[in-house]
Amino acid sequence: MKRDIQEFEDVKLLVDSFYAKIRKDELLGPIFNDIIQDRWPVHLEKMYTFWQTVLLGEHTYYGNPFMPHADLPVEKQHFDRWLDLFYQTLLQHFEGEKADEAKWRASKMAEMFQIKIANFRSSGSRPLI
Repeated sequence: MKRDIQEFEDVKLLVDSFYAKIRKDELLGPIFNDIIQDRWPVHLEKMYTFWQTVLLGEHTYYGNPFMPHADLPVEKQHFDRWLDLFYQTLLQHFEGEKADEAKWRASKMAEMFQIKIANFRSSGSRPLI
């Protein structure tokens, strides 16, 4: 039986399962693996704290989530695939209010990142946040 996202171990399961899919994905894997290279443990730790902050309200993430993505070679299809894999991971492991919130937050993040990347590319200026 699936349960909701309730504690840090749930966040770790979500993040680890999701990025295992990303690393193997034909579309996203090459982009992530090229940029992250051998720093996956550092990236995963950062993602644990990000989602712990977002979903559990335990403020452990400090940083700007957009800036590392500003120069990525990504388009709408990449964000669509990212969301698809994220949703698959949630469906595989969780159900409930926090899982639904995670879907909503991920969709808003993807939407915001696409807008900011498009603006960054068209203006040529670095975003402030």
